[in-house]
Order: sequence, then C-alpha cells, then structure tokens
Amino acid sequence: MSDTGARPHGLWDLFMAFTRLSLMGFGGVLPIAQRELVDRLGWLSAAEFAELLSVGQVLPGPNVVNLSLMAGDRWFGLRGALAAVVGMLAVPMALVLALAALYQGLADQPVVVGAVRGMGAVSAGLILAMGLKLLPTLARNPLGRGLWVPLTALTLLLVGVMRWPLVGVLPLVGVLGVVLAWWRLRREKGP
Repeated sequence: MSDTGARPHGLWDLFMAFTRLSLMGFGGVLPIAQRELVDRLGWLSAAEFAELLSVGQVLPGPNVVNLSLMAGDRWFGLRGALAAVVGMLAVPMALVLALAALYQGLADQPVVVGAVRGMGAVSAGLILAMGLKLLPTLARNPLGRGLWVPLTALTLLLVGVMRWPLVGVLPLVGVLGVVLAWWRLRREKGP
C-alpha cells in the first residue's frame, strides 16, 4: 500500500478527493494532484507519486487519468479505479461541455482571448513547479544525474528549440532512457 500509512476510507472518499482535485486545476491538474495526494491527504509518498506518474506518462491517455486509475486500483481494486476515474472526469466533463457552448458565442471577444492565453501560462507554471518539487526523487533514479540531465536537455532541445512533435520525441527519448537505465542497473549488479 502506501509508505505513509494513510489511505482513503472508502470509495466515496476516493471519488470526492479526485472530484475535488479535478475541479481545482484547469489545464494543469498534475501539480494539484501531487499537492493533494502527497502533501495534504498523505495517501502517497512523493516517491510513490513519482512512480505512478512515470507509469502514467508512458500509458496511452491523459497522465492524470492514468494516475487516478492506478491510485484507485491500489486501494480498492477495480471499484476504486472506477470511483477515482469517475471522480476525475464526471463534473469537469459537464463543466467543459457547458463552457464550450458558452465559448462558441464569445470566442471573438478580446477578454476571452486574453483569459485563455493567461490560463495557458498558469498551466505551464504549475507543471514547472511540480517538476521542481519532484526533482529530489531523481536522486534514486537508476540513470544518475550524469544520464538523466542530458536526456532532459535533449528533450527540451528537440521539443522546445527544434519544434519536433512531442509524440515523436517521447518514444525516442523514452526508449533511450529505458535502455540506459537497464544498462546501468545491469552494470551495477555485475555478471
């Protein structure tokens, strides 16, 4: 279970926690999920959160939905996974559908354009803050700083500077990272 010893009391508790965190973030729920699940509720340790997030990032679909599935399953199996995902998606989906209908009529307004642009900047800042907060968990990474720093720099170069599509960069850098981690772990174990 969790290193922290804390856990949700039932499916309703799990559903409400994921509903609450999904409503707190608009376009950047992962930093809020980390703050809620690790810092406030204590249901996961920082290392457990980083582990679930890492697995969630390589699976198809939104990272936070994958995270909610795995977290719910961890505590209550399939019922927990369903409760967490429904909590994560039901109310936000209804809100987004309502906002989409409203936006259709207001998309030309300068205030709306500025608000959407501002939300994008806030989302980028939240993701950067989460990355910085999870940075200490990389101390135990099998790649070691000598390999994960260049992989991170390569990703930033390819996506941020050269404008390669993320869908092509992630498999490339991801496979390279897995191969390097496997090589490093095998080397440390010896023959």
